[in-house]
This record gives sequence, structure tokens and C-alpha cells, in this order.
Amino acid sequence: MHPPARPLDARGSSSRSSRHSTVPTARLPATIYALTAPIEMISKVRSDPSVILRTVLADGAVAGHAAVFGPPSEREVTYVIGRAHWGQGIATGALAELIKLEPTRPLHADAAADNAGSIRVLEKCGFVVTGKSRCFARAREQDIDLVHLTLG
Repeated sequence: MHPPARPLDARGSSSRSSRHSTVPTARLPATIYALTAPIEMISKVRSDPSVILRTVLADGAVAGHAAVFGPPSEREVTYVIGRAHWGQGIATGALAELIKLEPTRPLHADAAADNAGSIRVLEKCGFVVTGKSRCFARAREQDIDLVHLTLG
């Protein structure tokens, strides 16, 4: 059994307990399922001690998740926030808390070039655009322009 992911409270209020139980799947935002990998991959990620995986909370409710992963020279951040929580500072708050937990620099991130909101979240947290490329996006089932960002 894997230890439960610890929460990040994106609104800055403290959790009542330092323990966080696994959230029942029925409570997770549907947008997370559209973007997550199969259960086997998630289990592998959760068992990797170098991965920092956190549930994002907004006013005590699950809003999404955020993680840091990868080898020391290529540490990368990722996050998914449910659509109902967009535009409220939830992603920015969660990412700001997450990068405090990871001392390794540089940290890397990628965002779809047309996802201005996500690029802005990363920039607010100190990331700068360091490159661009094209790649296949499984969620969109097409090639997209990608922006690479780095936090030094």
C-alpha cells in the first residue's frame, strides 16, 4: 500500500491534521480523469520516493493535484486543477507551495502554447520561457506547440 498523498491547501489555510487519507475517487474532479495515466503508472509514480505528489485543496475540497518528478538534473513540475477552480489563484497558490518543497534547481515545466493561463501561473511563480517545440498531445489527439519554462 502506498502512503497517501499529502494535501497542498492552495488558499493558505492550514489542514486540521498533518495526515491526509486517500480521497475517494467519486470526489475527484472529472477533468483529472481525462488527463491522468492508467492506474499502473500512477502506482509506479506514487512508489517512487523522489516524486513529490500532493492533492490540491481549495477551502477543504479537492481541486486537483500537483507533483515534482524526474532525476535531479531534470526535475519537472506538473499540476492539474479542475475547471471549477480556474481563475481563482488555486493553481498559482498550489505551485508556489509545491516549489517550496523541492530545493533542486533548475525546475522545468511545459505548457501548451495556447494555454495562457498555465503559462501565467508558471511565470507568477518565477518560471521563465526557455524554449518552444511541437509534440503530440494525447489529451487533444493532435500535435501542439509547447512552451518550455525553467525556474533557476
